[in-house]
Amino acid sequence: MKVNNEVVSEIGVGLLALVGIEKGDTEEVLNWVANKIVNMRIFEDNEGKMNLSVRDIQGEILLVSQFTLAAYIKKGNRPSFTDAMEENLAREYFDKFVSMVKNLYPSLKTGVFKAHMEVELTNDGPVTIIIERHPKDTDSISQVKNNFEN
Repeated sequence: MKVNNEVVSEIGVGLLALVGIEKGDTEEVLNWVANKIVNMRIFEDNEGKMNLSVRDIQGEILLVSQFTLAAYIKKGNRPSFTDAMEENLAREYFDKFVSMVKNLYPSLKTGVFKAHMEVELTNDGPVTIIIERHPKDTDSISQVKNNFEN
């Protein structure tokens, strides 16, 4: 990952997590998502099954703040970001989230909050997982979508 043409962070095998923090997110939600990121079994085992977590493979995690994930696009052609948490509070929540993930699994790096970042990704699979839990959901999993791209 580069900021102003300078490499500021990079990882080897592991997870790139784009983190969008929205109004109404709570520490409980952040903790739930942190646990999912560290413990989700999405890496292949010896039999080719998605059965290992990033911890199991001793991989790395790169967390990148990405407010544009909160884009509302149902109306008109220009995205609205009104659901994104206000910048100062989002920075505080992102820092809390980083601490939560780091407490669970210390092999962690981050992007630069609010910077224009150039992020390169080698998507091995490719597998993309969206993890989302809304604050009012009481289920242990409110919404997990798998997007297996061709």
